[in-house]
Amino acid sequence: MDRTTRRAALALSATLALVAPLVAAGSAHAVSTADRPTPSATADLPDPVAADVPEIMHDVVRDAARDARRDVATNRALAQGTKISGAELDAALDALVADGAIGVTARVEKGARTWSGAAGSRERTGDAPAKPGDRFRVASNTKPMIATLVMQEVEKGTWTLDTPVEDVLPGVMPAGVTIEQLLSHRSGAPTATDWILASRMTDPESFDEFFAVMDQEVTTADYVEALRSAPWVGEPGAKYSYSNAGFVVLGMMLEEVAGRSVENLLQYRVFAPAGMWQSAYPDDPGVYGPFLHESAYTGPEGAGWYDLDHWDPSLFGASGAVTSTTEDLADFTEALVTGRLVDAETTADMLEPRTVDQEDAPEYGLGVYRVPDPCVPGGWLYGHDGGSYGTMSINLTSPDGERQVSIGITGKDLVYPVLTDEPLFDPTALLTLMMRETC
Repeated sequence: MDRTTRRAALALSATLALVAPLVAAGSAHAVSTADRPTPSATADLPDPVAADVPEIMHDVVRDAARDARRDVATNRALAQGTKISGAELDAALDALVADGAIGVTARVEKGARTWSGAAGSRERTGDAPAKPGDRFRVASNTKPMIATLVMQEVEKGTWTLDTPVEDVLPGVMPAGVTIEQLLSHRSGAPTATDWILASRMTDPESFDEFFAVMDQEVTTADYVEALRSAPWVGEPGAKYSYSNAGFVVLGMMLEEVAGRSVENLLQYRVFAPAGMWQSAYPDDPGVYGPFLHESAYTGPEGAGWYDLDHWDPSLFGASGAVTSTTEDLADFTEALVTGRLVDAETTADMLEPRTVDQEDAPEYGLGVYRVPDPCVPGGWLYGHDGGSYGTMSINLTSPDGERQVSIGITGKDLVYPVLTDEPLFDPTALLTLMMRETC
């Protein structure tokens, strides 16, 4: 094996092991076999593997909020509010592409004033320029939408937050895991996406195989199997631990009680009332129309770039399959916090963090987290981020829905921070400027 091939193998091994620390950290607190479904014979698979690390994106959002607050604190003009600086924001987009991003689209809303912009190209090897209204995969920005559907059921009296999963889907999760724990990532469940990919690979050092298995359909039954076979991170309710599987289970519960698909529920109970006319919940590979195509970067000495139009969004399902635009994302959070999707009391409950002062964890509520508002001392911005294998997204709003920022970026660096000290590009500066411009 030559040096480049060895580096490629190392890059893949590191990329696939990015969430292993979460599993290892929870291994001493695993749910007892008496309380969980019986593991299958495939429990001897290697440690779970993945390339989706939510902590990286949350760090970007947290650091940008901190930097924007510092800028506002030291500049009275910013603190008092200024016009949105379109030229400066456009330059920040161009700088992000110059650093290595393929395409980027962004939007800032401040009362009646709006700026939107784009830079780069729709495809890594294409010439079509990215446009402000281009769609992209929002990944975990799907989670607040699923949480909204769940809270609508709570308002209807179908469930309470204390309803055990076992009451709705017997045998899927350990006894005692509740809806609130799933919504706040405190169930102790593994994220499972990583385990599913690993279970389908025969060569853990092959980038080609890793990206090839992503085009295979993933069913809810596959997630249930992962919940039975993969190590759990901790006891239900003990601590925050991000889990895609938890939101896939919430999607299963919604379909069970509503008798309709998650796609249908999102279309009629979230997208339409929020005015999200460019959003969808696809379950098949491929994209169409004006879309930012995904690509994954595996390092200069890894296997280079992989274009990802082939991968099947069922891999994420209810945890992250939505496609949208920056305008639609802003419309969603505005509708959520202004009472168009759930009532004010429910919104307040969703925004209230269940996790506070836990190291390396966001202040996470019910499908939503918060970061300090740089414009309002003691205030907060609310929203989420998302990271698929080729796209990053961020969506934040003030609690009155008057100030919002939303971003979609293609060209995901899959080897940072394991093999490289610096990412291919860093959106912190762009997001800092966007947050600052909402003041």
